[in-house]
Amino acid sequence: MKQNFYLGSHVGMNAKGQYLLGSAQEAINNGANTLMFFTGAPQNTIRTATEKLNIEAFQQLLVENEIDITKVICHGPYTINLANTIKPDTFELGVRLLKEELIRLEAIGVHTVVLHPGAAVGAERSKALESVANGLNQVYSQLPNTPVKVALETMSGKGTEVCITFEEIKYVLDRVERTDMVGVCFDTCHMHDAGYDVKNNFDKVVEEFDQIVGLDKLLAIHLNDSKNPINAHKDRHQNIGYGHIGFTALASVVHNPLFKEIPIVLETPWIDDKTSPYKAEIEMLKANQFKNNFGYEIIEK
Repeated sequence: MKQNFYLGSHVGMNAKGQYLLGSAQEAINNGANTLMFFTGAPQNTIRTATEKLNIEAFQQLLVENEIDITKVICHGPYTINLANTIKPDTFELGVRLLKEELIRLEAIGVHTVVLHPGAAVGAERSKALESVANGLNQVYSQLPNTPVKVALETMSGKGTEVCITFEEIKYVLDRVERTDMVGVCFDTCHMHDAGYDVKNNFDKVVEEFDQIVGLDKLLAIHLNDSKNPINAHKDRHQNIGYGHIGFTALASVVHNPLFKEIPIVLETPWIDDKTSPYKAEIEMLKANQFKNNFGYEIIEK
C-alpha cells in the first residue's frame, strides 16, 4: 500500500556498508521510503572519491524498491560555517566544501543538501546572516548549472547559532541571488528548543512560517523529539514519543497533507548508543500509534 508521505531516517554511508548501496539497504530494512546520509564524516573534510560510492547500484536499488531519488536528501558537513565573519579562512573553507558537496551530490543524483547555517562567533547577527547569503551566492555563481538545492536548517539557538527564527531565515533568503536554489529544512527539536510551540500549536507555527518565509520554501523536515523544555536553546534530540514534544504532535507532522511531498527524516538517538531505533519509530509513525519500544521514561504522550 502506497504511503501518503515520505518517511525515513539518517542512515550510514561507509566502506563497511558498501557506501551508498548500504545506505539504501539500511533504509529499506527500516521500512523507509526516503533517507538522508552524509557523504563522509560530518566533522572532517575527508571524502571518498565518488567512483567508489556504488552510485549505479544505489540508484538501481532505489528504483527496485520504488524509492524516489528526488525525495532522498543529504546532510552537509558540520565543518561548514558560512556565518563566520571573524575568520576569513573558515568562511572560505565553508564555500569550498559546500561547492564540492554540490558537485558530489550531482554525481550521486541527490538534489537536496541540508545545511546548518552556522554561528556568528562574536559578530553582529545581521553581519553573520549576510555572510551566509554571501557564501551561498559565491557557491551558486561558481556552479550556475547545478541541480542541487540547499535547505537551511532551523536551529535551536545554542551558542551563537543563526537562523533560529523565521525572520532570520527570511533575512538570508532575501539576500540570496538564486532564490530558486535555496530553501528551508524544519527540525522539530530545534524549533521547539528555539521557542516555537511544536507540541501544542504546530499548525500556527506553520502558518507563521508561510507568512514570513513561504511554505513553498520548505524542502525537508527533520523529525525529532526533544530532551529539553520549550525555549531551552539546547539542541538535544530524543526518541519519538519520549521527549517534551511527544508522539501525538510529531505523528501529526508525518500525516499532515501539507507535507505529503516533503521528505521527513528521523535523527533520533540510538538506544544505549548501539541499537538503531529507526525501524520501530517508522512503524509507529506509519501506524500513528505509540508503542513503548525502548523502555525509557515517557515525558509527554
